[in-house]
Amino acid sequence: MFSMTGCCRSMRPMVWSLKRFLTDNGMEYKGRPMIHLYEIFLELNYIEQRNTKVGNPKTNGFVERFNRTVLDEFSRAAFRKKIYKSVDELQADLDVWLHYYNYERPHRGYRNTGRRPIETFEQGKVRLNKLLPDAS
Repeated sequence: MFSMTGCCRSMRPMVWSLKRFLTDNGMEYKGRPMIHLYEIFLELNYIEQRNTKVGNPKTNGFVERFNRTVLDEFSRAAFRKKIYKSVDELQADLDVWLHYYNYERPHRGYRNTGRRPIETFEQGKVRLNKLLPDAS
């Protein structure tokens, strides 16, 4: 359901660069380097791939909670309302929902405490810049 191209397409307007990407151990994120499109994307953009540790709720919990939220708040509702004729059509609706999720929807979970993810990210970025003035 979650497309790497859609995720990156929705991040392009940002002024920051992505250095690491945390995913679960799904098959869509695995492949031979320079053959698998995801691996090629990471290589071309100098992004490090990190997988969650199997059976470790500290890292996998974040990914599993996000997957459940996508299922509950986007997928089930989207498939009840509309019959998608293409993956691109589905991806366009997912991109709209991801923007809502990151920029408009307050989060009650660990680390966000009522803030939107972009607010949590920006607050951490400001804190990092105070500690390391040369950090970008």
